[in-house]
Formats: sequence, C-alpha cells, structure tokens
Amino acid sequence: MTYKNPPTTTRKSATFDDYTLSEIRRAAATGIYDIRGAGAKRKLPHFDDLLFLGASISRYPLEGYRERCDTSVVLGSRYAKKPIELKIPITVAGMSFGSLSGPAKEALGRGATLSGTSTTTGDGGMTEEERGHSKQLVYQYLPSRYGMNPRDLRRADAIEVVVGQGAKPGGGGMLLGQKISDRVAEMRTLPKGIDQRSASRHPDWTGPDDLEIKILELREITDWEKPIYVKVGGARPYYDTALAVKAGADVVVVDGMQGGTAATQEVFIENVGQPTLACIRPAVQALQDLGMHRKVQLIVSGGIRNGADVAKALALGVDAVSIGTAALVALGDNDPRWEAEYNALGTTAGAYDDWHEGRDPAGITTQDPELMKRVDPVAAGRRLANYLKVMTLEAQTIARACGKNSLHNLEPEDLVALTIEAAAMAGVPLAGTNWIPGKNGF
Repeated sequence: MTYKNPPTTTRKSATFDDYTLSEIRRAAATGIYDIRGAGAKRKLPHFDDLLFLGASISRYPLEGYRERCDTSVVLGSRYAKKPIELKIPITVAGMSFGSLSGPAKEALGRGATLSGTSTTTGDGGMTEEERGHSKQLVYQYLPSRYGMNPRDLRRADAIEVVVGQGAKPGGGGMLLGQKISDRVAEMRTLPKGIDQRSASRHPDWTGPDDLEIKILELREITDWEKPIYVKVGGARPYYDTALAVKAGADVVVVDGMQGGTAATQEVFIENVGQPTLACIRPAVQALQDLGMHRKVQLIVSGGIRNGADVAKALALGVDAVSIGTAALVALGDNDPRWEAEYNALGTTAGAYDDWHEGRDPAGITTQDPELMKRVDPVAAGRRLANYLKVMTLEAQTIARACGKNSLHNLEPEDLVALTIEAAAMAGVPLAGTNWIPGKNGF
C-alpha cells in the first residue's frame, strides 16, 4: 500500500512578512528608498495602554452638568510680556504652507479661533489666510529659514524654535517640485518645480549656548512680548528639555514618533525616536529637577486622537497637547467620500500617506488649483472646531469622574497601566498592583 503525504499548512515568516517582502522588491526594482508622510505605523506603547481610576468611595466625583471643570491654560508666562491664553489645552501643530494648501491653512486658523486655541505656521512662512483667521498664531522658526522675516516674527503671537520633529529627529524635511508652485516658490525664495530639502540643523548654532543667544535675539526683535517655544523630537527628552529651559525657553514642545510629517524616508519614521508615551515622564522630570514644572510649560504632540489622550497626557504632567494628523482628518483628509480616487492612486482612504506627491483627492495636502477647490475653509474650520469641542468635553468628563475641577488637577495617581512597558514609560503602577517597573531598583 502507498501513502500520500498529508497536506501541510504553510506558514509565512513573521520577520519577512508581506509588507517587508514588498519593500524589498520595490527597493530592488527602483534603487530609491521609500518616501511618505504620516507618522510611525508600527504598534507602539501609547495612551491606550493607560486607564483612569474613577472616583468611588475613596474619591468624590463631580457632577457633569452642575460643577465646573476648568480647561484654560496660559503658555509662555516665564519671560514674555504677552503670554498666550487659551480656552482649551489643545493646540494645532505646525504644518507648512506648501505641504498644505492655502484653503487648508485658512481652515486650521478658523477652527482654532472658534475653539479659543492657537494654530502654528510650519515651515515655509506665514500666509495671509492663516494670519487673518487665527486669533493666536505661533510662528515656527526652522533650520531652513524658508519665508522667515522680522515682520512676520513681530506679527506672530508666539515663536516656536524648531530643533527637531518626532517623525524625524535629527533629519530634515522634503517638499517635492510638483508642490512648489509660483506662490510657494516666492515665499520660500526657491525655483519653481524643483525638489526642496530642508536642513536638519540650524545654520547658525552648534549647541545649547548658541540656542540661548538665538532666543535672546528673537526676544529683542519682538520687544520681549512673544513667548518663545523650543520644539524637540522625542529622542533624549530629559536632556533636551533641560537644555531648552536653561537656554531661556518659555515653553518646551516634545514631539513623539507617532507625530506625522509631510514627507521623509519611511526607514526614518519607523526606526528613529521614541514613542510619545515614553517622552513625557523624562521631560516632566527634567522640569521638576530644575524647579521649573508649571513655570515653563510643556506641550506634547504625536498621536493625540481624543479627549482620553488629552486627559492622560495632562495627568502625566503636561500643560497642553498639540494635534496635527487628527486636525487634517477633521478637515476632511483621508475621507471615504474620495475612495474611488484614492483607489486610482493605488491606496485607500485611511491609508493615503503620499502627501508629498501633491495629488491629495481631498485638496488638503496639495497645490493643485482644481483639487484645492474641494476645501471649503469655512465648513472645514467648523468641523475642526466641532472635533476640538468633543475632545475637550471628553477630557472634562474623565476629569470630573476623577473628582477634579480642572483638567490640570489630573495626576499620575489617577492612572494605572495595562502593560509592563506602559507602566515603566509612564511611571504609573501596573493595573491590579502597586508595582511601577524600574522604581526602587525593581
């Protein structure tokens, strides 16, 4: 009698998964590394790994419809004559004109103003649309110096010195030629249609002592009125925060690797930097060690999606958060209504990240005149305002449940972690225990 071999179940490699194999084939065929936007797509410890401990017998909750829960925050009170006063602790991150369309920038300004918060210029200078519709506008001062001029520094409400970005700490950005229109070229003093790469470091300093000199220069230009922020990517948050404070920053912005970018190498996005959750505790610790916690404000960005994320960040010691990718989604980016056009580009709604190509069907990350017409700045701004309102209400709901009459009264004691990694990063106990990994040598 003969026996046939029994059928076997095939198993694919966890190391060489389908995506990795496709990337090897793409690299072999083109000889070019992959460029894309958005932030890290790999699974990382994040705010979902934390839970709040609501009030019961040992804590006294507040009534949601009868008792106040404050959301306001003041940014830049250390040295600035005119600090930024916000109604909510959620700001809009820097996203450049060039990367985004003019109508999208206007919509961000409109939405932020309706919500009582600030928006940020990004690389490439200040547009009249954004300045005209932003009650409070933060001007980014970047290594490229594109569009930078003293007049706009004075027209801003705060200045953010960008040293690094969460998606690419230590790296510069890219803006491909198809997005460098006549207007973008004029603002950046660049030739039209030629690929542009932003510098990875500022041309006129090499260390923290030079940063202190630069901050003093900016204060002199703006008559000491404007708060000076320093933004760093999530690489060495303890030391970078400490050095920014010693250089004279009013506000420190720390951007984790879930933060988005218009375009850079994917290998950079997925393999450089630290998760946002891992950046908060060291940055807060640096401020505490210097006796500057709450005196110098801390903003954290990178993957903030909802009111729970906001509340968790504030509970860990942050003064405010900043959103970028989520703000674009609120405006209408990656909307399934354009699914057929996303399919034609070889992708799908929710996965589109080739923002650098300038073919965004939603009209948000493009300079194409016809696509830009799809963005109604008034309606898009209203959607952003609605989203910010919901985030704030969600954060208030959680704070009240923890017995807090201000979002800024949330504290690490209100949190537990679901994983050992999150417990170690956030410095809060593992759920069901009083164990904080790494504390007291354990």
